[in-house]
Amino acid sequence: MNVPEHLQYTKTHEWLRLDGDTATVGITDHAQEELTDIVHVELPKVGANLTAAQPAAVVESVKAASDIYSPIGGAVTEVNGALDADPGLVNRDPYGEGWLVRLSIEAGEQIETLLEAAQYKELISTGGSPEV
Repeated sequence: MNVPEHLQYTKTHEWLRLDGDTATVGITDHAQEELTDIVHVELPKVGANLTAAQPAAVVESVKAASDIYSPIGGAVTEVNGALDADPGLVNRDPYGEGWLVRLSIEAGEQIETLLEAAQYKELISTGGSPEV
């Protein structure tokens, strides 16, 4: 199972990469495997304000439609427009080209609740299946 060490994770199987005051968000390799073939991604609008642990996007697969939750609060500064034409990027490269949104982090936003890679590996190894 691919769990990059430099990212942070949620119990609902989203990942977050911090770069200054910008956070890039996507779903984990484990989540995309559970969802199987992703056929559509519904992303929020640029400028939308997201709240931590609240639905931010919807990923539709051949199995089901699943809410994707924002790991932190912030304003959407960019969405991955490439997913409109090729939603399968989430399956093929969930930690790279398959990212979903970029957020401008709100001052004082709490990231301590996010999991480190070792904690996330423990979660999925003990049957923490995606809440999708």
